[in-house]
Amino acid sequence: MNFKIKQLAIIGATASGKSDLAIKIALKIDAFILSIDSLSIYKEIDVVSAKPSKEELKIVKHFGIDEINPNQHFSVDIFIDLYKKVILECQKEKKNLVIVGGTSFYLKSLIDGLSEIPKIDENIKNIVKNKLTNLEECYKFLTLKDPIYMKNITPNDSYRIEKALLIYEASKLTPSEWFKQNPPKPIIENLDIFNISVSRDILRERISKRSNKMLESGLINEICYLEQKYTRLPNSMGAIGIVEVLEYLDGKVTKEEMIQNISTHTAQLAKRQQTFNRTQFKKIISAPLEDLEKIILNSIQLT
Repeated sequence: MNFKIKQLAIIGATASGKSDLAIKIALKIDAFILSIDSLSIYKEIDVVSAKPSKEELKIVKHFGIDEINPNQHFSVDIFIDLYKKVILECQKEKKNLVIVGGTSFYLKSLIDGLSEIPKIDENIKNIVKNKLTNLEECYKFLTLKDPIYMKNITPNDSYRIEKALLIYEASKLTPSEWFKQNPPKPIIENLDIFNISVSRDILRERISKRSNKMLESGLINEICYLEQKYTRLPNSMGAIGIVEVLEYLDGKVTKEEMIQNISTHTAQLAKRQQTFNRTQFKKIISAPLEDLEKIILNSIQLT
C-alpha cells in the first residue's frame, strides 16, 4: 500500500518567520521541506537570499535550495518538475511535505497547474535550434503570429522565445491557440495553506534588522564574488539586495543609502507578497506567527 503523504504550505511576506516555523512543523510531523523562494534556489547566493543556515539544512532535509547555478534559467515548469521529484522522494522515504517560501506564484502554479506542451522530437529541436541563430527574426516572427502571447516576452528572452517556437513548430498552432486547446490541470489538490499574518510596522522593523545582519554577514563580499564569477547579466543578478549593492559598488550611493534602499525595496516586495497571498488563494488560514504552529498541528491531527 502506498504511503499517503500529508502536504501543507506555509506562506507569508519576506522576513515573517516562515523558515523557522517550517522546520518546527517538519520535525513534528516527520516531513521534508520544499522551498519556494526565487533566490534560495541558487547555489552561492547565500547571504542575500537569507536561506537557512547549513546547520538548519542538516536538521531537516530541504529541497529547492542550492539546486542550480546563478547563471542558469529557472521557471515555473522547472519548479513543477522539481516538485514531482520531491513527491517521489517523500513516497520512497515515507515522509510528509512542508512547502514554504515567499514566492507564492510557484505555489499557485501547483494548484492551478500548467498546460502540457506538444511532443517535441529531435527533428523539431534541430529546426528550432537553427532558427534561433537569429533570435531577432524568431521574435519578430512569433510576435507577428501571436502578438498577445508575445507581449510579455522581451526580444532577448531566448528561453521563452525558444519555448514558444518549439510549441509552434511541433503543433503548427500559435502558443495562445495551443494553450486554449490544452488547458492546465491542477498538480496538487486540497492543499492546506497557512499564511503568517504580521503588521507592516513589525515587518518593516524585522526587514531593517535583517538587512543590517546581511551586511554584517558579508553581503558586499558575496555580491563582489557573484559579479566577478557570473557578471551582471543573469536574471538572478537583478534581485533585491544585489542591485542595491551593485549601485554602491558603482559609487552611486553610500553604504548607509544602500542598506536603506535594500530595506525599502524589501518592504515594498513584502507588501506585494501580502496582497498576492490575500487575493490569489481561495482557501487560506491566516494567523500571527505565535499562533500558527498550534493551528497547523491541530489541523494535521484532524485530517
